[in-house]
Amino acid sequence: MSKKQTTHSVEFETALNVGRPPNITELFPNSKALIVSGKYMDRAMTEKGNAICIAANGRNYFIVKGALRAAQRANAALIIEIAKSEGGADAYCAINYWNIARTVDSLCNELEITIPVAIHADHYGIKGKSDIEAAKIEIPSLFDAGITSIAIDASHLPDDQNLLANIALNPYVPSWAGLETEVGEIKGKQGLSTVSEAMFLIQGLNAHGIFPDWIALNNGTTHGIEVSDQGIQVELTKEIHDALSPYMISGAQHGTSGNSSDRLRRIASETRTTKANVATALQMVSWGLSVNDYGNAMLDDQGNFRKVEGEGISEAIWQEMTEYAREKGIKGGNYKKLNLPFENKLMSQPRDIRNRMASRVESFVYNMIVNVFNASNTAPRVIDAICRAGTFDPGPKAVRLEKPDEWTPEKIVQRAKAVMGSKGPSGNFDD
Repeated sequence: MSKKQTTHSVEFETALNVGRPPNITELFPNSKALIVSGKYMDRAMTEKGNAICIAANGRNYFIVKGALRAAQRANAALIIEIAKSEGGADAYCAINYWNIARTVDSLCNELEITIPVAIHADHYGIKGKSDIEAAKIEIPSLFDAGITSIAIDASHLPDDQNLLANIALNPYVPSWAGLETEVGEIKGKQGLSTVSEAMFLIQGLNAHGIFPDWIALNNGTTHGIEVSDQGIQVELTKEIHDALSPYMISGAQHGTSGNSSDRLRRIASETRTTKANVATALQMVSWGLSVNDYGNAMLDDQGNFRKVEGEGISEAIWQEMTEYAREKGIKGGNYKKLNLPFENKLMSQPRDIRNRMASRVESFVYNMIVNVFNASNTAPRVIDAICRAGTFDPGPKAVRLEKPDEWTPEKIVQRAKAVMGSKGPSGNFDD
């Protein structure tokens, strides 16, 4: 038993007994992993103030391991997540929606992790009516597999269809689970979200008794590798968050990998953001690539990634990966497509190399938690909240403010015509 668990044994054991949702207790009846609803993470960050819970995208086993060790060191609450593109039915990662909870549970027990962890299904994308019908079958399977939080992302659709898709799928999300919604497809500086679009979505959900914990915006960032210094627009984010304040919703920040630490600190201190996704940075860090202080991969004069000798994966495996990428025409941010074909080769490396991969992630995530997101010592806040509530479900933060009869499907379609905003260029923008 770890020293931290011994120190907090009574509170930890109480939280373990009452704080794990039904799907977790059924899947892992004898586990000592404190896997909880994402709602508790949002509440803890809000309570501390100007704090953001890192949501580490577990594209490989080493990222999950390193992130857990970092959060334990920082005594911080943690979200481990995977997106539909990364870990859905057509995934490019070996870690997926259906095995991520088992991976986290196993590592928590192996490493004697005593901080609370939420398992988030990020960017569950809805791009048309057929996706809605498929989701009614698939979403319950995610919770059967141990997911404790989900992002319903219909931001690719027009505003009325986005809202109607969220309403249609809400019965398939357990009421105790963390819930994220999204307005404005992530397209960088194009198609930026507006107050009008965000208010329309959240007011319509409120009228139907749906109270998301987070809203994600297109606030100027991109997924993957940032190629400009545009980045997150802090003022726009603050403006939208302030307008939504009556509805008690927090912000979820996507695309952090290409934004400077100073900009991310501003997001923490000036907005209502309590969740920040970190994906591409952790992948590059685990592989041993050269990155700047906030995880954007550095390129050489020929535009190729720079591998740091003696860090991350072996030089032989990196050469094999780059040769494979050249053969397949994989460049830049699409190096993410190497995750699945090389997972087993990474797992079969010598122990010292596997350890240094996880350790590199641990160092990066620890710095983000402590020095950027102000989230250290948030684990006890979650544990205390669970003990006070005596349940795995803290309930909604918001109350119904909107009239349901003003938000019927017909009126939603009509109201959407008055929503102000530009969706930007069309296309299949990646999650």
